[in-house]
Amino acid sequence: MSRVIAGPFNRVEGDLEVALDIRDGVVERAEVTTTLYRGFEQMLSGRPGLDALVIAPRICGICSVSQSIAAATALRDLAGGHAAPNGYIAANLAHASENIADHLTHFYLFFMPDFARDEYVGRAWFGPAVERFKAVSGSGSAQFLPMRKRLLEVMGVIAGKWPHSLAFQPGGTTRTIDVGERVQLASLLGEFQVFLEQALYGASLDTILSMETEDELAAYAAGSGGDFGFFLRLAEDLGLSRLGKGPGRLLSYGAYHTAEASLLPSGIGEPDGTISPLDVGGISEDVAHSWFMDTGDRPWNAETVPTAEKERAYSWAKAPRLSGTPAEAGAVARLAIAGHPLVQALIARDGGTSVRTRIVARLIETALLVHSMRGWLRDLRLKDEFCSHFALPEEAAGAGLVEAARGALGHWMSMREGRIERYQIIAPTTWNFSPRDAAGVPGPLEAALAGLDTGGRGARSAALQHVIRSFDPCMVCTAH
Repeated sequence: MSRVIAGPFNRVEGDLEVALDIRDGVVERAEVTTTLYRGFEQMLSGRPGLDALVIAPRICGICSVSQSIAAATALRDLAGGHAAPNGYIAANLAHASENIADHLTHFYLFFMPDFARDEYVGRAWFGPAVERFKAVSGSGSAQFLPMRKRLLEVMGVIAGKWPHSLAFQPGGTTRTIDVGERVQLASLLGEFQVFLEQALYGASLDTILSMETEDELAAYAAGSGGDFGFFLRLAEDLGLSRLGKGPGRLLSYGAYHTAEASLLPSGIGEPDGTISPLDVGGISEDVAHSWFMDTGDRPWNAETVPTAEKERAYSWAKAPRLSGTPAEAGAVARLAIAGHPLVQALIARDGGTSVRTRIVARLIETALLVHSMRGWLRDLRLKDEFCSHFALPEEAAGAGLVEAARGALGHWMSMREGRIERYQIIAPTTWNFSPRDAAGVPGPLEAALAGLDTGGRGARSAALQHVIRSFDPCMVCTAH
């Protein structure tokens, strides 16, 4: 057996390293290391509560709105109130815009360029993959990036700027939207929908949203001239449905909330396909293999105290667990828990999540969000307030549970004498890229890499890249 180190990885937000024990070209064990400690939870401790709205978004420039909304939701929770109805809708519009941008940035810039590797030179689809997806020179990124810029103009209308806006508050959003701006937002969405239908899908949004069975997906893949169809055809050729199996359990906090409901529900997807209610009290963090002191296993009472010389530790990420077991987060979890028939069918057929289902779910969710954003725009009541007043209590505790593009994002905070006493963050990549726990159970990516045939290429294997990138790591969010 040989041990190889894969990393540092390019096209990844932050620093990632993976140690692989390989025998006869097959991965027997993987250890995923988050190599950068950042300390945002310590920065927040002792500050006034509203400082979280300034500091938390700066955890990441890619999912800044997700961090903002998680912090604002935690403050709203501890204050015990609701945002203005327009505030929920405006926040959902901005959040969906950011998550769509993340989904497609991942597809065009992070994930698909690996299919232009020389390892695939003999495949029938290799030439078109190079022309469309090769890093820097591919026509796909050249077409997508201007549209990404246009999509993020939604943030300028709603929040004034992106990233790190202060527009998202416990009471809603600070900026009202007038009739002209609603027309502007509708025009931006219409322009972006044209790009999706012509370039990404090669079909209408309705076609993508109507697919419920594997046969319908296969028929679409065979006839589509879009980038999604191209991915499906090469995924079939490479057997990506058999690659990178998840841990079996799925987690969603629910996404795009109002005071009464959410577009996508919270819940737990069990390995047998059943959906059960989310028990937030079952969330814990294990630090047996993390460079942190054991100060408590629950996010509402633990502290973040680094200890860099800890024996057996190999990561700056903690190991989140749901009732003692690992759970996978992401678009595939959101749609499966929401009962999406196609996503559930693919998971059932593949015996769990896979490289293919993760990408399929992200691209289907993109269509769902664009469709939903049009409805949210119509639901705005422009004469009503967008932000209600909130007074923070001197002592209280609350949690902000939202869904970033990569999955479940939670902020837990407690206040004492008007200041933040504790602040704990569990990001999606903390769930998916967690180290082993005290029982030796690997995190989702570690489990997904076990049994991977690298074809004798070791850390240079394209299959290794596909599995890791299918989870879309955001390492700067991962480390506390």
